[in-house]
Amino acid sequence: MSKPTITQIFKSVLSAFIGVQSEKNRKEAFEKGSLSAYIIAGLIFTALFVMTIILVVSTII
Repeated sequence: MSKPTITQIFKSVLSAFIGVQSEKNRKEAFEKGSLSAYIIAGLIFTALFVMTIILVVSTII
């Protein structure tokens, strides 16, 4: 089994983040990937999401 690339990790996390990840991809991520890599990617996407919301709200107000 080969480890997923950074691009594959970000793609998997982004898919899961918006709720469209397939069951097959989810299982592959858990079997092949490192938990810490997915946690870090999840934290990055969460921070980007929060900053985007803050930017949009501050622009509107």
